[in-house]
Amino acid sequence: MKITDVAQVVSGPNPHHVDARKIYDTQHAMAVVITLQPGEALKKHITPVDVFFYVLEGTGVVEIGDEKQVVSKDMLVESPARIPHTWSNESGAVFRVLVVKVPKPTTETKLL
Repeated sequence: MKITDVAQVVSGPNPHHVDARKIYDTQHAMAVVITLQPGEALKKHITPVDVFFYVLEGTGVVEIGDEKQVVSKDMLVESPARIPHTWSNESGAVFRVLVVKVPKPTTETKLL
């Protein structure tokens, strides 16, 4: 058994310049916890694989393709491969999301 204390994982460098902690990384899948402070956002990007997002804390705005929606804790959002998407925190509180990529990408995410 392997247990990871997410609070102890160090945020890695990323093109969005936000708190992004890779908490699971195997040959089959990858999981990252992204924390957006009030006013922070991810740059619009495209991932080469399907992604699902599970909102852990707070309220934020997700935009996938032409759709934009406010989401909050305990909501699951599916994002198909190769569709532009972004997240933003327009609230006054922390917004935290679990990002799961399956299968693990073999090519890099493309910023737009």
